Amino acid sequence: MGKDARDSWGSPAEFMLACVSYAVGLGNVWRFPYLCQMHGGGGFLIPYLLMLLLEGVPLFYMELAIGQKMRLGSIGAWTAISPYLSGVGLASVVTSLYLCLYYNIINAWSFWYLFNSFQSVLPWAVCPVNSNRTGPLEECERATPTQYFFYRETLDISPSIEENGGIHTGQALCLVLAWILTFLFIVRGVKSTGKVVYFTATFPYLVLFIYLVRGFTLHGAINGVKYMFTPKMEELANPVTWINAATQIFFSLGLGFGSLIAFASYNQYHNNFQRQAIAVSFINSGTSIFAAIVTFAIYGFKATVNYENCLGRTRVLLLNTFNLAEDSVSLDNILEVMDQLNTTYPQQFAELSGRLENCSLESELDTAVEGAGLAFIVYSEAITNMPLSQFWSVLYFFMLLLLGMGSMLGNITAIITPLRDFKITSGISDEVFNGGVCLFCLLLGLGFTTPSGNYWFTMFNDYGATFSLLFIVLIEVITVSYIYGIKRFEKDIEDMLGHRPNWYWKIMWVVVSPLLLIGLFVFYIITYIQGGTPTYQAWDKDVGKSVQTEYPVFGQVFIGLLLVSSVSCIPLAALYAFCRKRKHGVVQKESVSTVAA
Repeated sequence: MGKDARDSWGSPAEFMLACVSYAVGLGNVWRFPYLCQMHGGGGFLIPYLLMLLLEGVPLFYMELAIGQKMRLGSIGAWTAISPYLSGVGLASVVTSLYLCLYYNIINAWSFWYLFNSFQSVLPWAVCPVNSNRTGPLEECERATPTQYFFYRETLDISPSIEENGGIHTGQALCLVLAWILTFLFIVRGVKSTGKVVYFTATFPYLVLFIYLVRGFTLHGAINGVKYMFTPKMEELANPVTWINAATQIFFSLGLGFGSLIAFASYNQYHNNFQRQAIAVSFINSGTSIFAAIVTFAIYGFKATVNYENCLGRTRVLLLNTFNLAEDSVSLDNILEVMDQLNTTYPQQFAELSGRLENCSLESELDTAVEGAGLAFIVYSEAITNMPLSQFWSVLYFFMLLLLGMGSMLGNITAIITPLRDFKITSGISDEVFNGGVCLFCLLLGLGFTTPSGNYWFTMFNDYGATFSLLFIVLIEVITVSYIYGIKRFEKDIEDMLGHRPNWYWKIMWVVVSPLLLIGLFVFYIITYIQGGTPTYQAWDKDVGKSVQTEYPVFGQVFIGLLLVSSVSCIPLAALYAFCRKRKHGVVQKESVSTVAA
């Protein structure tokens, strides 16, 4: 497609909002708070912000520069730099395809919870009654109502990945709805996307702010916020803390998928992408910190409620055992009363040792949960304890849906834009082509709505992108710095912006970022090898919780295919380009010899 025929954003603001909507996603809400909790609260911000400067901003800048200069999707852009590098773009497309297949199932879950929020009593607030109507279901009693609703009502999960069944009709319909919405958002390419992002990029901030205000009014919320901002500096000596900070920056900004290159390819040639790269990177990280404050306020509320419920059960046990007066024991003095009883009646108190719970607010706050467990179980449980829980539930899951759909715009654009650059697709209308891609992804994604679908979802989430993205971005930065040439890249940037990048950018691209990526790549391989047989969390209804289970042989083989399939595009495409060039050279030589003869 010619440069003049290419669509473009209606304004720089549309491009900026599209990048924000893509980068600010579910990871900001359910991954970053978990890492803060795991790695020393506020102390984690030190490596996190340092990695933002050393890795995040420079690589984000680099991808925007490539897209805006080449005005092509990932495949076309890297092929233009060198025919041997077409596989880099192809690997990005394959990785984005894997992401699209399972990412929209999260949006389907958000729809499911959103629709179920319009009930007089939230269905995950209480256990359903058994068939005899004599009490709650045993499986729900062994777990919690929120866990039961997620694993049984939402997923209808099987005991293992080896056991399967039919498609969950409700989940399938929600997935169809999620893909219809995705199609409507991209039906006319950037013309549609540019208008949608005004809402998907801004509304979640309004909801987060409302939740921030509500969170700080909840009982015990301050306990969670104090926990977050109390740094455990000893965690800085742990190399895993730095690795996780670098990994979170890398994936949160959406590097390597080709989405940023695709978005930037619709920019005007002289658009100031440098300012936008810096702004979006810091907005993304700022959102993570903002969302973490909201999350820890909710954590504090939930932990305090659980802690006080534990003390309440202990109080009842003491009152009944020692025949104490009702007003003699309260939640405020229960620990003192326990010490007195232990001193006065040591033998009788010792007999309670197996029945007394170890109530600790600190241990409640230390319980770290990430991913779907945080979004659909922990948050849901906290919402049930709020007044007007239906309102807060609708607001929360609508925000979660918008965050997911905003990221889906970038994910699907990373597939569509490179494919539209091929001449063979230029005659197909946007509506038909984009609809075909969405339908293809929908049909493949229906597998995630089966009883074993969540286990496959976990497999794609753990192994579908991490390894390949690290390799893709490593090849990108080495290509730009040493094959395309940093001097040539500087000249391209000067041509677009009117000035060359300063020393900071050049040092990051040539030295720091490649070394960091090599370190991450090596660490990932070592961790994978040392981890032994890959495992997943299988739901055991007999104990009412997830148990660690090894993947069967076919699961391990599929994991291997996920790891290799996208990365192998790079050497295979280079080999194809070499063979084609060699064949073309032989044919040309023979033709010259014939003419000479």
